[in-house]
Amino acid sequence: MTQDVKESFSAARAATGAAPGTSAPPAPAALAAKVRTLAPSMTRSMQLVAEAVAGDPAGCAALTVTGLAELTGTSEATVVRTARLLGYPGYRDLRLALAGLAAQQQSGRAPAVTADIAVDDPLADVVAKLAYDEQQTLADTAAALDTVQLGAAVTAAAAARRIDIYGVGASALVGMDLAQKLSRIGVIAQAHSDPHLAVTHAVQLRAGDVAIAITHSGSTWDAIEPLRVAFDRGATTVAITGRPDGPVSQYADHVLTTSTARESELRPAAMSSRTSQLLVVDCLFIGVAQRTYETAAPALSASYEALAHRHSPRTAR
Repeated sequence: MTQDVKESFSAARAATGAAPGTSAPPAPAALAAKVRTLAPSMTRSMQLVAEAVAGDPAGCAALTVTGLAELTGTSEATVVRTARLLGYPGYRDLRLALAGLAAQQQSGRAPAVTADIAVDDPLADVVAKLAYDEQQTLADTAAALDTVQLGAAVTAAAAARRIDIYGVGASALVGMDLAQKLSRIGVIAQAHSDPHLAVTHAVQLRAGDVAIAITHSGSTWDAIEPLRVAFDRGATTVAITGRPDGPVSQYADHVLTTSTARESELRPAAMSSRTSQLLVVDCLFIGVAQRTYETAAPALSASYEALAHRHSPRTAR
């Protein structure tokens, strides 16, 4: 795929139902009214999705994006576009609203437990809410992850001469985790959080190498720029992002989508997105380990033995 084609593809995706940038998602009780207001301007396929979620919020809240697409005879992309048109950043946020609406319909009041963490929440509630939120994030990421794209990224990484990983902030920690895992099975991998060093390493890449950018927003230039350089040098490029319609996808041969986690005052998206990113990099790592098992298994065993004495209370060295 050429850069021009990628740019056109990205622009087309951005033009089809991008979520409102700054407005808060509508409250659960306002969902039905939102559907009635917007339905006339929707395509027929989007109307089918909107009518389904408004008519049976409890049933739809239990469905994955694939399940709702099958129920309505539409596509996953249509479901996501509908969620965004209704004011939700992604399908996961719509599901949470549907669950809230169903609870209100059953009890006549707002549900007592939500994923939002308040400043005065007891720690027990914080634990419960975070556990719920992360379970949902993992489930949504697994449901939405394109295994064809993942398989292609695994194939490229398993055969790569070297792998460069770019990310800043919380994404840098995920990049370091992936690099450490790959190194333990004998794969030459480096994580770069300094944007200058990332670019200077990217210019050394060529066909047969792999570059991976991790950016939740899909628009972090410090991760995009080295990926662009690697793309221009002929390396296979991979984007791990919660915004597959973001600028990073212009320079990615393969896009691995993470769940767009809900934000809160105490837990911005850059922090909460880490859970879904770690799941994706673990899937990528396991895939590479499977493809290179004959060399990966001995390398992993050797690294374990080399570090074993550091975990012993009787360290003599």
